[in-house]
Amino acid sequence: MDLILEGIIQAFKLLFQGDPEVWRVTGFSLVVSFSATAISLIVGVSVGTVIGLTRFWGRRFLVSLINTGMGAPPVVVGLIVSLFLWRSGPFGIFHLMYTPYAMIIAQFIISLPIIMGFTVASIQQIDPKLRMQITALGASNLQMVRLLLTEARLPLLAAVMAGFGSIISEVGASMMVGGNILGQTRVLTTAIVLENSKGQFGMAIALGIILMILVYLVNLILTVVQQRSKVR
Repeated sequence: MDLILEGIIQAFKLLFQGDPEVWRVTGFSLVVSFSATAISLIVGVSVGTVIGLTRFWGRRFLVSLINTGMGAPPVVVGLIVSLFLWRSGPFGIFHLMYTPYAMIIAQFIISLPIIMGFTVASIQQIDPKLRMQITALGASNLQMVRLLLTEARLPLLAAVMAGFGSIISEVGASMMVGGNILGQTRVLTTAIVLENSKGQFGMAIALGIILMILVYLVNLILTVVQQRSKVR
């Protein structure tokens, strides 16, 4: 109990005293996770919309792969990305290992199936009659897709929250491809693991509280946007 209380006190001290390292790690965590979420949002919504609207051979198998990817362990993703980015790997010539770019790639792969799966489910649950009505009114395919995405905006915002939440809090992949290098690739989750291994439980709890506050604030903003969209 004393450790938890010490961690809470230390967390507020770190926040209000403006500890430069804590703010740097927090900012870097946001940059990496926001970048990965933005890229997976673009790719996931685009591909998920195509899968949700079309019928083709092997579609069920592809959807099952996407659903499986939604539960893929981050450490396994980190291992696969490491194998591809390592010196002897296919993309070793780009020297991306232990860089922020490797972390963004890993987090992108983790969040992509989640956003894609939510998108497929969102598109599929729209009444097929709506598509027929839109087409009957003379809308182009692009206009139809835009209208359908507008109709599915609430589940898509939930997809963003789920995708962001899955990567801002993961540690396995970030540690494996980023290396937890001070001043370069250290994020809140890997910093928590480091402080815990050093026996600095107060600092680890403080960083954990900061991470939870951060996740809450981001999801609060997205929830407010989601509920306002629902009212409209």
